[in-house]
Amino acid sequence: MSNTRSYVHGYDPAESQRLEDQASTLETLLHHDTRYPAGGPVLEVGCGVGAQTVPLARNSPDARIVSVDISHASVRAAEEKVKAAGHTNVEFRQADIFNLPFSPAQFDHVFACFVLEHLPGPVEALRHLREVLKPGGSLTVIEGDHGSTYFHPDNAAARAAVHAQIRLQALAGGDANIGRRLYPLLREAGFPNVHVSPRMVYVDGSRPELADGFTERTFTAMIDGIRGPALDAGLIEAEVFEEGVRALRRTAEPDGVFCYTFFKATCLKPG
Repeated sequence: MSNTRSYVHGYDPAESQRLEDQASTLETLLHHDTRYPAGGPVLEVGCGVGAQTVPLARNSPDARIVSVDISHASVRAAEEKVKAAGHTNVEFRQADIFNLPFSPAQFDHVFACFVLEHLPGPVEALRHLREVLKPGGSLTVIEGDHGSTYFHPDNAAARAAVHAQIRLQALAGGDANIGRRLYPLLREAGFPNVHVSPRMVYVDGSRPELADGFTERTFTAMIDGIRGPALDAGLIEAEVFEEGVRALRRTAEPDGVFCYTFFKATCLKPG
């Protein structure tokens, strides 16, 4: 199977907006403890449309960041987004994670957020990142885990819709449940000291901003966005999918509850 990244959510404006909503909603949860010092070069791989690049640049204003993505259109969109946010410490390049145009041991730090889940060869990708990282340099990886999703009111159609997304991503060569695998993947890639921190998003009626920003506009929007591909692939019946999306939206109401876990891994390249 090719290692080419296959992004099952597509590249249309609605998906770009969903990524922005996700990033702004989860910035504190995922980024508060990632700050890089002045001077040392930082590589961000799989920057996409720059949704995660903006908080990365904001939190490390004196670091020199190089952000890359395989999609030329995404790189242009990311560059525009970061420029509009007023950050000048990021250089953008189009590049493939499996064929990075950098010298060995070029970067002090490497950052990858929501990238490995789309790759059929995550260990190989991590080994490429290890190669461009200096001895003693840090690698930070953030991934979600769709299998960690649970909610109230529970609904079989909603669970089927989520499972359809997981299966669709698997057909594309990725793994929507990869968050739980970060520790063994990083160990296999040659990082001996790995620390993984689970980051749960818990939403109930006392957190209406998360019900809107995460339950509705991030997670449910993601599931709703794979309607066409999931139906075309025969992964779920149309009426079940529609019921499932309605049920997911129902969990964002004041008496609903929604939970999802992200995983953040940090490690150092052996010196």
